[in-house]
Amino acid sequence: MEILLKPWPWYVSGPLIASVMAILVLFGKTFGMSSNLRTLCAIGGGGKYADFFRFDWKAYRWNLFVVLGAIIGGFIAVNFLSDGSTIDLNPNTISDLNAMGFYKVGESLLPGELYSWDAVFSLKGLSILIIAGFLVGFGTRYAGGCTSGHAITGLSNLQLPSLIAVIGFFVGGLVMTHLILPLIF
Repeated sequence: MEILLKPWPWYVSGPLIASVMAILVLFGKTFGMSSNLRTLCAIGGGGKYADFFRFDWKAYRWNLFVVLGAIIGGFIAVNFLSDGSTIDLNPNTISDLNAMGFYKVGESLLPGELYSWDAVFSLKGLSILIIAGFLVGFGTRYAGGCTSGHAITGLSNLQLPSLIAVIGFFVGGLVMTHLILPLIF
């Protein structure tokens, strides 16, 4: 049981991801979470309002099981397979986050300073959620997919646009972490 309570090393999780990707390629399928949003909008009748949602969504319904599996797997992992230990972070990261006002760093996956109801329903919290949601939605559509779609599927298929997108994701993450986040907090 101990192996389920600790993070898996790269040499276990990497080949498992590679195996899943090999199976998807074998069956001519692609993986990505953001494509499920398009599928859900098409199921809900989005095709009446935008051509983007007019497609044969039934051919993509298998991917909705990925979302369901992620939700169920996340629930099981948090509620039954977590040992409650503090997340092991670099001491420099902890001191940097403390300087920005994050005080219980590593005690939970979601810091209360961002994800408590008080923080979410503040002007600052709502602004962050709305702006970040817009940027993620726009960026995902503009890049032609999300981080999982490009970084896992696209790179596995040796697609140059996915390599460019993944480099952009990392550059964007560095800019956010080192330039924008300190301004916000």
